[in-house]
Amino acid sequence: MPPSDAALMRRALALARRARGQTSPNPMVGAVVARGGRVIAEGYHRRAGQPHAEAIALERAGPRARGATLYVTLEPCCHQGRTPPCTDAVIASGVRRVVAAMRDSNPLVAGKGLARLRRAGIEVQVGVLEEEARRLNEAYSHFITTGRPFVTLKLAASLDGKIASRTRESRWITGQQARFHVHRLRAESDAVMVGIGTALADDPRLTGRLGASRQPVRIVVDSLARLPTDAAMLREPGGRVIVAATRRAPKPRVDALRRAGAEVLFVRARGGRVDLGPLLDALGRREITSVLVEGGSELAGSLLDERLVNRFVLFLAPILIGGKDAPTIAGGKGVARLRDALRLDHLTLRRLGPDLLITAYPMAP
Repeated sequence: MPPSDAALMRRALALARRARGQTSPNPMVGAVVARGGRVIAEGYHRRAGQPHAEAIALERAGPRARGATLYVTLEPCCHQGRTPPCTDAVIASGVRRVVAAMRDSNPLVAGKGLARLRRAGIEVQVGVLEEEARRLNEAYSHFITTGRPFVTLKLAASLDGKIASRTRESRWITGQQARFHVHRLRAESDAVMVGIGTALADDPRLTGRLGASRQPVRIVVDSLARLPTDAAMLREPGGRVIVAATRRAPKPRVDALRRAGAEVLFVRARGGRVDLGPLLDALGRREITSVLVEGGSELAGSLLDERLVNRFVLFLAPILIGGKDAPTIAGGKGVARLRDALRLDHLTLRRLGPDLLITAYPMAP
């Protein structure tokens, strides 16, 4: 691999990240046209329905693309969607070589785009900075192959694992830098989800406050539709609110929430509560590709019991709360034997002001 390949792919990945939180249900993609290691033109996909990264970069390059190399963070598509197939534009441009970070997980593409380029006589290389590209579009890849949103469980706790005091006071366990990071996570997610206990205790707005043009969908798992009609999240101008309830929810409450602007989504019950698997299926059908779960303990525990979490984001504050009645990170049933515990992999650790941020993924069985 020429030394410039990694550098130019790194540039393409940086371009793709500019659209973080804006392209759903499409992936984030960046593209660079270069010759002899020097950039001729570049572009990135901004949002669904708008031109793809390859098309933008090649149009900007014009005749200069002939004989050049195209670096792209994801395999060019070869099917007609909201926009024409990118493979057609790549072949027509006259580029000599295409370097892709990874194959597209979409079954409509999945290697077919690369094969189409090879049949046209274009040299193709795949796998440059592949791990970075996979992490960038992990939510897209999960959604496109399972039909369910990628679930990130965000938890904030003291060093002894408490998410609130015994009187249920939880504001604020972590510091300002950690809270800023949470707003960034919200802005990057299609939806933010909490349980009704958290909604009643904290009356959260669940909005991203970083000046983003798009607000996440706000979801409350609320089997009996107890969310007050004057809840703060229902008064927010951007985004929408989904209350996930069961058919046991009283009709007057359901009607009142609908009049207040919420969508009440009926989901099959399991043990008297919303069945989380079918809820994720229903969100996927609405093209919600990523969900940030922010609380509380019982919702987190249920997601862990059912192994529905795809990524963990844990903030640990350098405080000790104590108290056997203070809620811990996760309720639910838990495991009876340590050998059945959920083990985590790919851990990263960083400081955010006084707090620690741990990001991890469930270990494959």
